[in-house]
Amino acid sequence: MAIPDSFLDELNGRLNIVDVVSAYLPLTKKGANHWGLCPFHHEKTPSFSVNESKQIFHCFGCGKGGGAIRFVMEMDGLPFPEAVRKLAEQAGLQVPEEGPGDGAWREKRRRVLELNKEAARFYRAMLSDPRGAAVASYIREERRISPKFSARFGLGAAPEGWDHLICAMRDKGYDKADLIDAGLAVAGKNGGVYDKYRNRLMLPVIDPRGDVIGFTSRVMDDSAPKYLNTPETAIFKKRSILYGLNYARNTKRPNFILVEGNIDVITLHQAGFDNTVATMGTALTEDHVRLLERYTKELVLCYDNDSAGEDATQRAIALLKGSEIRVRVLRLPQKELPGGAMGKQDADDYIKRFGPGAFQSLMDQSANSAEYRLSVVRGRFDLGRDDQRAAYLQAAAEVIAGLPSPVERDIYAGRCAELAKAAKEAVLQEVDGLRKKRVRQARRQEERQNLTPARQLQPRDRGLRYANVRSAEAEKGVLRVALLDPELFRELDGLEPEHFSAPHLGKAYSLLRQRWKEGRSVSLAALEGRLAPEELDELTAVAQQPQPRSTARTALADCKQTILAEHRRGDIHSAEDLNGLQQALKQKKAYGG
Repeated sequence: MAIPDSFLDELNGRLNIVDVVSAYLPLTKKGANHWGLCPFHHEKTPSFSVNESKQIFHCFGCGKGGGAIRFVMEMDGLPFPEAVRKLAEQAGLQVPEEGPGDGAWREKRRRVLELNKEAARFYRAMLSDPRGAAVASYIREERRISPKFSARFGLGAAPEGWDHLICAMRDKGYDKADLIDAGLAVAGKNGGVYDKYRNRLMLPVIDPRGDVIGFTSRVMDDSAPKYLNTPETAIFKKRSILYGLNYARNTKRPNFILVEGNIDVITLHQAGFDNTVATMGTALTEDHVRLLERYTKELVLCYDNDSAGEDATQRAIALLKGSEIRVRVLRLPQKELPGGAMGKQDADDYIKRFGPGAFQSLMDQSANSAEYRLSVVRGRFDLGRDDQRAAYLQAAAEVIAGLPSPVERDIYAGRCAELAKAAKEAVLQEVDGLRKKRVRQARRQEERQNLTPARQLQPRDRGLRYANVRSAEAEKGVLRVALLDPELFRELDGLEPEHFSAPHLGKAYSLLRQRWKEGRSVSLAALEGRLAPEELDELTAVAQQPQPRSTARTALADCKQTILAEHRRGDIHSAEDLNGLQQALKQKKAYGG
């Protein structure tokens, strides 16, 4: 490892995972553990557990687990060395000089961020250069973005040409490899290198720390691609970036607005809605939701008013359903096109046509998620026809049945019944039937799962699936007992890692046993730099399972015996092996064996 094990042991010895986790989310002590709402998935009942004696966390809902370092890695999106460095600073420790690999990574990251900052300055300067005149005019005339907000968001121009940025950055001391690493240049087929962005409006993407982590860009006509982003890198991950968050995080408004486009964000900020953010051309993800939960309790969805925008709204509502964020939907009216046709309108269009006051009125009238979904259902039916009224009420009942509150179900059933000129009791009866049907389906699914216990014993991650479930259960038992009382390693003579049927369990056994032999701490937290995230998740779940000390020695002996017996039997690797074993068993049965 780049960071010495001895230093990691000292760091883990100084950290208290309860203090580390409590800095991010509230915990409540219940029994031996501390509990809270999991920050890694959406839940309303706490299933996130922190065990102070074992210095581990584990979520019984999503399965994530590990020690303090893993927690900070996941919460802050940091690689292992950076999470260690952050925690070491909090603990008053100086991280030893890194090995070549880690030092190179840190230097590369620093260089990319510095290069991005220099590139943003270059693009910004181009707005005052004749080579950027077309982009400057587009910002001013077409987009009507003021000089103040153009500067606030660092808008710039990538001039037409193949190497303007390359030449400018070369004068700053950066070579072509640096530009390729940052996603600012592209290697050609003939070995040459050219600017990635040419004749485009440039928008730097700035994270909440103020670092320029990448760029998005836009053409000024109908050519494709319309938008072009920095490629995915260690510091630019679209699934967890919210454009405009660096400013929206300081808003005094009571909520956030989520729009589709980067230009929409700038236009709304300029109009006074400094609580607006956007994803980077992607659908909303769980990473985005976790990020939003840190800054707001209410989110107003304001997507384009076309079929794609409606689909995106429905997906976002479903994703946000389990979160603590209240959801409202702002529906933009369609705009009249030449000839009287109606067409798509986004937030940028609406603000420019009607102004901030009209947009605020739409905000005030925005519907909650249930109202929005029911209004979408209403639009699909002609309520002047009996058959369509019946179909509408059935579709509306599907939405109402998913509402958790009986009060909400009663209110919306009444509204839908009134709209379709039907009895509210009939709608509630339909809703009740759907809810009972869903309960029956859930129960049948649970029963089917209970009938296949072997499947229940398999890890969540398919890459860790066991070839021998019986042996794997015993292997987990050995690890659980060894973590409870490391001195019991003395009773495991003759049990080697190669006897384990699951490679990742054998690896953990080997690492823990080696630490015990060297007189060092035996804990899962000590293995965080050695295990893959999915391996750590499973082993944390193993460590959380109860194991009385009074029966530990007996359990260990039984597990050891099972592992060795299963190993002697050998793994069945092919259909031929299985067929041979079946034939042998048949012969043994035929001869009374």
